[in-house]
Amino acid sequence: MHSNLIEKYYAELERCAHHGSILDLACGEGRNGLFLTNKGLPVTFADRSTSLLEKVSGALTTLKRSGQIWPIDLERPNINPFEKKTFSAALVFRYLHRPLIPALIDTIAPGGIIIYETFTLDNRQFGRPNNPDFLLKAGELEDWFNDWETLHYFEGVLSAPNRAVAQIVCRKPITKTSSSL
Repeated sequence: MHSNLIEKYYAELERCAHHGSILDLACGEGRNGLFLTNKGLPVTFADRSTSLLEKVSGALTTLKRSGQIWPIDLERPNINPFEKKTFSAALVFRYLHRPLIPALIDTIAPGGIIIYETFTLDNRQFGRPNNPDFLLKAGELEDWFNDWETLHYFEGVLSAPNRAVAQIVCRKPITKTSSSL
């Protein structure tokens, strides 16, 4: 099942999609991006797992929809996987690789949005994931996007299943030298 944030901010994603592809970053089986492609929005599915991307490709075929499949290792040191790429929006769920954040911020077009949700350090009380390298510190997600317009922010515990997460939906500012979406 896709995230309820995708439905809640669908109108924003639809607006962005008129200006380019939406990046489903570290997409796994693509549940969030597949929801959007089923609605006719352009999505780029990025993941390092070819087997998971094959599942996404199969789902796209079943849905009779198209999407861009992008096999990419997002964690190669000193490499910007987004170099010369621009996306109108990005979806990031249950994934954290801190060195990638500046490149992710740069790859979003001015006026585009990011929907990001992942686990916090408080998640250790519920089990996995529990490695601090993959868990957000208090306020960390919000700090990364402090100069963006925040449309939604939550940090705390969600149930069914119990998990400690931080969520943000935010819009990249439009500068005087950039064109807007």
